[in-house]
Amino acid sequence: MRPQDKTMRLKIRNLVQQAAVACVGLTLCVLILQNLAHSLRDSAATAERPSSPKFLPVQAWPERAPRSLGRDYEVAAGASDSNTILGEGEPSGGRREENLEEEEEAKQRRLLNTLVATATAQPSTSLDDLFITVKTTRGFHHTRLDLILKTWFTLARQQTWFFTDVEDEEYQRKTGGHLINTNCSASHNRRALCCKMAAEFDAFLQSDKRWWCHFDDDNYVNVGQLVTTLADYDPLHDWYLGKPSIRAPLEIINRDNVSQRISFWFATGGAGFCISRSLALKMMPIAGGGKFISVGEKIRLPDDVTMGYIIEHLLRKKLTVVDEFHSHLEPMRLLNTDSLDRQVSFSYSQYGTEMNVLPLDGLDPRLDPTRLLSLHCKLFPNFSYCSA
Repeated sequence: MRPQDKTMRLKIRNLVQQAAVACVGLTLCVLILQNLAHSLRDSAATAERPSSPKFLPVQAWPERAPRSLGRDYEVAAGASDSNTILGEGEPSGGRREENLEEEEEAKQRRLLNTLVATATAQPSTSLDDLFITVKTTRGFHHTRLDLILKTWFTLARQQTWFFTDVEDEEYQRKTGGHLINTNCSASHNRRALCCKMAAEFDAFLQSDKRWWCHFDDDNYVNVGQLVTTLADYDPLHDWYLGKPSIRAPLEIINRDNVSQRISFWFATGGAGFCISRSLALKMMPIAGGGKFISVGEKIRLPDDVTMGYIIEHLLRKKLTVVDEFHSHLEPMRLLNTDSLDRQVSFSYSQYGTEMNVLPLDGLDPRLDPTRLLSLHCKLFPNFSYCSA
């Protein structure tokens, strides 16, 4: 090896060793600075801490928003509350002042945790989030509509709208301007039904509400339980809530390919159903602006079946069954009268001389043949006619 090459190798080795030493030195400096910063921060935190050696635990955040601050986050009073939170025994006389300070601090922390949880959690559903529509016709204004106006409509006047097929000044006044003439036919055929459902759907889209709930004019709606039920579902997600009246999915011919058959579930309109705004917005390109009628004509099926076809078949969103919805297709006599307050909707019907109604005592059957007045009195006994 030439002397020049050997000298070059020695120089390179020295440079590498010097670089390694420099890296080690820099690492040590960084570690020293970090330790110093931690020491200073700990000293400052210690100076700011209260004199009590115990620290309050941070409460767990709730999985869902509280429906009412007073009920779900009630602050208990008394010395035992302080002991439970701090984990201490009975305070001695010498520490009374210190314990009072700790109690006050505990209350402030509980209040802060409550405010944080309430501000960050999903807001709970209220009646004002609902857009309730009722499909009716001119022939039922003086019978079915009068019954609704006398009972559950009084609990949801601002949220409930009636979709009919005629101008009616009397009922426009009785409903407080909530009677909408759809200009649809008054008949009960497929196109007339889909026409009214399309009007209901478009009216919801024009509102700012989170939920659309459709009912028929022979339904009684337990408004409070409806709100409670919807509170379990997030309207920002896709929800189609209701109850089928058949035991298996409906199977029909695929109009786009008649050699194929398709099947889907649908919520029977006679029991009522609810759709979240998130899902309704996805339905809008298919069903909005009156297109719902065209879909119904294409598959040649009624309004509630068309709704299920759009949601389950076209959009591939599933019906969530809520057993507390009830239609006139069910035998009302089989409902447990002890659980009526937990049901969402009811109905009635007549087959010849046989009445399909709730098995309720109450008002004279001649005054209340549907038993829905008696139901209303059972749920809300303070109404004036309930004492008759």
